Amino acid sequence: MLQSLSPGVELERFPVSRSQASGSTDNIFHRLNKFQMSLSTSIGNSENNHATWMKRLKTSLYRCVPILSWMPLYNADKFICDLIAGVTVGLTVIPQSLAYATLAGLEPQYGLYSAFVGCFVYVVFGSCKDITIGPTALMALMTYQQVIGRNADFAILLCFLTGCVQLLMAILHLGVLVDFISIPVTVGFTSATSVIIACSQLKGLLGLSFKSNGFLDTVNKVWTHIPKTRPWDATLGFTCIVVLLLLRKIKDIKLGPKDGKPNKRQKTIMKTLWLISTARNVFVVVVCSFIAYNLHAENEDSPFILTGTVRSGLPSFGLPPFGTNLGNQTYSFADMCSELGSSIVLVPIIGVLGNVAIAKAFSSGDSVDATQELLTLGICNLLGSFASSFPVTGSFSRSAVNHASGVMTPFGGFYTGVLILLALGLLTPYFYFIPKASLAAVIICAVVFMIEYEVVKPMWKSSHTFRGGVLAGDTS
Repeated sequence: MLQSLSPGVELERFPVSRSQASGSTDNIFHRLNKFQMSLSTSIGNSENNHATWMKRLKTSLYRCVPILSWMPLYNADKFICDLIAGVTVGLTVIPQSLAYATLAGLEPQYGLYSAFVGCFVYVVFGSCKDITIGPTALMALMTYQQVIGRNADFAILLCFLTGCVQLLMAILHLGVLVDFISIPVTVGFTSATSVIIACSQLKGLLGLSFKSNGFLDTVNKVWTHIPKTRPWDATLGFTCIVVLLLLRKIKDIKLGPKDGKPNKRQKTIMKTLWLISTARNVFVVVVCSFIAYNLHAENEDSPFILTGTVRSGLPSFGLPPFGTNLGNQTYSFADMCSELGSSIVLVPIIGVLGNVAIAKAFSSGDSVDATQELLTLGICNLLGSFASSFPVTGSFSRSAVNHASGVMTPFGGFYTGVLILLALGLLTPYFYFIPKASLAAVIICAVVFMIEYEVVKPMWKSSHTFRGGVLAGDTS
């Protein structure tokens, strides 16, 4: 047949023995078996690598989005605890936000704008159940330094840039740098800032009217304007301080025998006292507003300096201002960044420093992921700038309230955010009658306990580094 296919061509015949044929077959099967084993090993390694990669991806995802780990375990008991804590914190943050907006040199509604976005963001990305994100006295003071003589656009842009810097730091895993900032520097900075904030509120507390630039100028003008103190405002302001300090202490009242447990009635009374103490800011502001409203109804001219009109409704959501007009001058994005100067870097660092410090305080000895807190805070500020927010961070006082209220998960912030939105939509007309002296009292009573005077004496004696840190904090 082959000869017919290839005429004239004679095929060469190769003699093949039976043993050679058998050896050739065994060799082929050996190679096939070896190839099969190699292929199986490769597939197994590939599957192992895929499983390892998926495990790492899941771990990273759960670390960056912590809600994925605790939400499947959410139940009715946690819902009730979070609801109580969220509403309690909401009653605290509303008057504080109005006061901090005034401290920042902005209209009162900007405080509420700054308060709700962080609540929702931290639910998803937050790693500490106790932390509440929003306006603070420290961030308000640092914002004031940039807003004075300018408009709110600079504060909103500062919030946007703060978020960008914090996100960049998180991407570069720079959260570990927070651990290298010494305690003396932190104590010095926080205490000095608290003194500055308290002194800045003397103007509103006494009902004085003047413009100042800086701490020393404020103290000097308060001293020179004391004869112009408004008696009604001063009386109301100092009364509010006394009431706030007393209400702060009533939560520590213990009923029942010292060596036994209180009965049901005593527990109810203690719980009521705790609730009144926790909501003391709301209580004082509401009572003062009621007094101011009634006096205003009887006499068209109010004896107090009032907050005035607060814009109602939600903020206009949109891109942060990358340019603005101030008087007859137009500022481009580069001009605004130039005006903001070093605060573009300083504000993000101070914000995350405070946030991580709060997380460590409530971590119960667990390690704190500073990079995750950087990421979360960056998202809060970045998204907050789209809702006309000024820079925000964790609030120690509200986080303490959250912890004491028995919060179980970060979802408590959701209820706080909803309460703030309801206040923006329904309560803003009533904010008109809030006396500024009462807001000044709220701020003073909030920051006075941030002065860590009890650690100064022992650290001053034991550490030369501490002295330098205090001086660095004071001069900053």
